[in-house]
Amino acid sequence: MRGKTVPGTEMPYTDIKGGMFSLFRPMIEAADGLTLGQVCAITSLEFSTVQNWVKRGYVDHPVRKKYYERHMARILIISAMRDSMQIERIAELLSVVNGSVFDESDDIIPEGKLYDYLCEIVRLLDHRNLAEDETYRIICDVTSDYVGPTEDSSCRLIKALTVMVYAYISGQLRREAEMYFAELKEGN
Repeated sequence: MRGKTVPGTEMPYTDIKGGMFSLFRPMIEAADGLTLGQVCAITSLEFSTVQNWVKRGYVDHPVRKKYYERHMARILIISAMRDSMQIERIAELLSVVNGSVFDESDDIIPEGKLYDYLCEIVRLLDHRNLAEDETYRIICDVTSDYVGPTEDSSCRLIKALTVMVYAYISGQLRREAEMYFAELKEGN
């Protein structure tokens, strides 16, 4: 791929300690939540797209018109996979991991941490060598610090991250193919 971007955004990858979501946490804290305009500026999503996700129950309602960590992480995850998966499937995948979008008590992992895992796995993966065993090894290495609330949480998380990673990379490859096709049509 020409240049890796932070999943769910158009921002170039940076080498950052503390997980990729730590880029967004200070903004959320300093502003006591992000406005819809700020969320859209970070993600390059249209206002109507985010509002539709909220309306359809894929993202919890903002609090006093502000989006906080849980909102932002979910929006970033959905945005990262939407080029290759239907929104309904993404929502279903996230509910397998964390249950109801409206209830944090059934979560097996904070969505900010889930997003951090996705970003780190994507960063470490070589998209040219998507061997199943290598992908599995990287996912296990990245999530080695995870301790879930139930016996099957770790297995469920690893399977969900595998789906998320392949969906994200598929979307990136699709976008790259479309870019090359556009160049081909233009005669470049």
